[in-house]
Amino acid sequence: MDYGTSAAETTPDDDSSRFAAASGHFTSIEVCAGAGGLALGLEQAGFDPVLVIENRPVACDTLRLNRPHWDVRAIDLLEFDPVDDQQVYGVDLLAAGLPRLRGTAAVARTPGPGDEFDLLKATVWLAHAVRPRALLIDNVPDLVTSDAYAGIRAFMEGELAHLGYGLRWFVINAVDHGVPQDRKHGVLVAIEGKAAERFETPRGSGVRQSVGEALRTSMRAQGWYEADDWAARADRPAPTLVGGSWDRGGADLGPTGSKRAWARLGVDGGTVGDEVPAHDFLWDPQAGRKGMVRLTVEQVARLQGFPSDWTISGRKTARYRQIANAMPPPLAYALGRAIGVALR
Repeated sequence: MDYGTSAAETTPDDDSSRFAAASGHFTSIEVCAGAGGLALGLEQAGFDPVLVIENRPVACDTLRLNRPHWDVRAIDLLEFDPVDDQQVYGVDLLAAGLPRLRGTAAVARTPGPGDEFDLLKATVWLAHAVRPRALLIDNVPDLVTSDAYAGIRAFMEGELAHLGYGLRWFVINAVDHGVPQDRKHGVLVAIEGKAAERFETPRGSGVRQSVGEALRTSMRAQGWYEADDWAARADRPAPTLVGGSWDRGGADLGPTGSKRAWARLGVDGGTVGDEVPAHDFLWDPQAGRKGMVRLTVEQVARLQGFPSDWTISGRKTARYRQIANAMPPPLAYALGRAIGVALR
């Protein structure tokens, strides 16, 4: 899939064996890489990672399965010392898809742990050490907009400005970049020197793809006769997929509000299915969860913009969490392309 193509110009359930990495023009290091959504999109935009860091073994397995030539290191960012990895010094881009900070409502209810900002700080200190030409940090929109995070923003701005970086904070929605999901990201882009003046926040295509358009073909895979009727009802982008905690619970598509939004699309948001509907599945949303379709892990990956040939390692819940916590590759591509233009 070419991420430069708008959603309207792609085929739903596109066979992404056509997805091929662009020949790299830039070098990068990625930390907290997860299932590789950010790294994959950046690769398509021309960034070749010299090192990929991720602390979860199952996510490292995913990265190695799909890109055996990448140097994937199973280590916590807080424990990483670049002194023995000379290839990371002076890379073009340091990219960090950090675990989500809590929303401001949760912060107001209960104080967070003392180390809540440690990964953000560690990323800044890593930039101090390796001096990339550009830095990309992805997190929640509240990191950009909320007064609750003004202190950590000020810390990051002060340290990076001292190093000579120009900073741009912004919120960007994946739905405007070919992803059939209403998913907002809070982003910091910092670029060294005058190149920062050339950076422009990516603009979307203005075309939004619905869940039905994205998944109609896969819903027909076992001959389900109501697939077209369901797709007609699922006529809007998906609500934000939520990965949830790695430490407890099974796979579902998000909190209560998200489940209600999924129900309006005729989807059971309380679980993840093992297979697409059989040919004789009776779709009846009025009957409650038993009458709704259940999305498979592969369909969830499609709603995140992953290509169909990107293999996710692990059991169902672990696979779902990796996908739902990732940055959608098409959004990563848009960001990488904009950074690349500024660096050239």
